[in-house]
Amino acid sequence: MKPTVVKMLAIILGLSLVLTFPACTQKKEEAKSMEQIYSEAGVPVRTHTIAPKEFKTVLSYNSELSGIKESTAYAAMGEKVEKILVKVGDYVKKDQVLLTFPTDSPSAQYFQAKVAFENARTAFERIDNLYNKGGISLQDRDNAKARFDVAKADWDTVRQMVMVKAPISGYVSKIYVSETDNIDKEMPLVTISNTEKMKSVIWVSEAEIFAVREGMPATAVWLGNRIEGQVVQVDTAMNMMNKAFRSLVEFANPDKQLKAGTTVEIRITTSANPNAIVVERKDVIKEQEEYFVYVVKDGKAEKRKVTLGSQQGMVVEIREGLNPGDQLVVEGQLLLDNGSKVKTVSGK
Repeated sequence: MKPTVVKMLAIILGLSLVLTFPACTQKKEEAKSMEQIYSEAGVPVRTHTIAPKEFKTVLSYNSELSGIKESTAYAAMGEKVEKILVKVGDYVKKDQVLLTFPTDSPSAQYFQAKVAFENARTAFERIDNLYNKGGISLQDRDNAKARFDVAKADWDTVRQMVMVKAPISGYVSKIYVSETDNIDKEMPLVTISNTEKMKSVIWVSEAEIFAVREGMPATAVWLGNRIEGQVVQVDTAMNMMNKAFRSLVEFANPDKQLKAGTTVEIRITTSANPNAIVVERKDVIKEQEEYFVYVVKDGKAEKRKVTLGSQQGMVVEIREGLNPGDQLVVEGQLLLDNGSKVKTVSGK
């Protein structure tokens, strides 16, 4: 490299050092002056006055409602639906006929069963009369009675196949078929629900199961309506298919506001404290496995260890460490040390 080039590079490097040194000195002086400002005037912070308030922890689930008792009538044979005698919303009594199939259906053998029943009944009445007169033995009477009982059972079965009856008393909540539909055997026909109370199954995760117990209050929320109820059952064994614990919730439904088959939001209150100390999670500082907050006392920052309770969303309950009336620092905590002079900018 030529001497002239070397000399020029040396001059440039020297100028750079000269220019850089004042800049670094200026930054140090600015940082020092900021520390002095904080020391003299105080670190600017915002505070919030602690006051007791109601605090609840709530778990939320979406689930479908059904009547407290619910049963579905199924087709006992494959055939065409002849007539539907009820509609959704109707109240029916147990064994009331819901719908019918044709009596001339080959699969039902309705008339054959009827004739067999009538013949067996007539035969039994004749033999029973003879027995009462001493004309035949008890064995002959018992044999006739057995044949009659079998024929009667067959006739009852056929009639139930043709005339589908309500399995329980309640309200018709679902009708799965229409008149003239050709259906298969064991197809659902009509669901009857007792809706004086409603129930719903929720699936509680492994992380939540220790928070949910029988007797806890629950609320069903649906289209602006709120219906109160409670948890009535919590399984202690996990359902391996759902990887969760099956729990049952019940709700009173005297005005029939809740409808079977409706999906509602179910909120379970797992804890409630009417006079809790609650702060936002961001106002708590974690150091290793301990938690701290800053409060303002006599114009200075006081670092306090706190014990956390339940958490709901972005807020957390403080079990120990804060008291009503304390001035909690909610902005500026990261600039503070225990004993720092502070200047409250405005309350929150």
